Amino acid sequence: MKLIAKKAWQSGLQISAALLFVIALGTEARSESLVSPFIDAEVPGAEPVGSGRFSVLFWDVYDATLFAPEGKWQANSPYALSLTYLRDFDGEDIASRSVKEMRRQSGVSRADLDRWLPLMRDLFPDVTSGDTLTGVYLDNGSARFYLNGSLLGDIEAPGFASRFFAIWLGEQTSEPEFRNKLLAGVAK
Repeated sequence: MKLIAKKAWQSGLQISAALLFVIALGTEARSESLVSPFIDAEVPGAEPVGSGRFSVLFWDVYDATLFAPEGKWQANSPYALSLTYLRDFDGEDIASRSVKEMRRQSGVSRADLDRWLPLMRDLFPDVTSGDTLTGVYLDNGSARFYLNGSLLGDIEAPGFASRFFAIWLGEQTSEPEFRNKLLAGVAK
């Protein structure tokens, strides 16, 4: 009887150890899978900085995640912001809403907004629930956009990228609590 109990106890330890290994492996795989290969190519060493769900009243609009090298965001270094939409939107609406939000920032000229709107209209596609639109702030100060990991194109207009990403990350954002979730404790 003691031999059976000892073997059962040893088997239990082996199973427990195996389960812990699988859980640890699964956790590591999940954290690695958060960074898509195209984000890692654009932002080497990218790790999530912060994330949150953006809602208006009782409508969930999108889930957002900010990625930066080693999870440390800096405004003038490469980073990526991914928005996974929870509703359908026309590309035209996304472009128009972006201009409306950029207009709130001080120092943005009407002439710049008038130049940027057609660039966004041409680039931003219609999205359906589950689509992920990712914007990447590049070293040269321009913005590159992807839909579900497929390249849409770049907007290289001077000043555009910093103003566009300031919609979410700038101090004059219309949603400071959401900004705090994305920056997750980064010194502001």
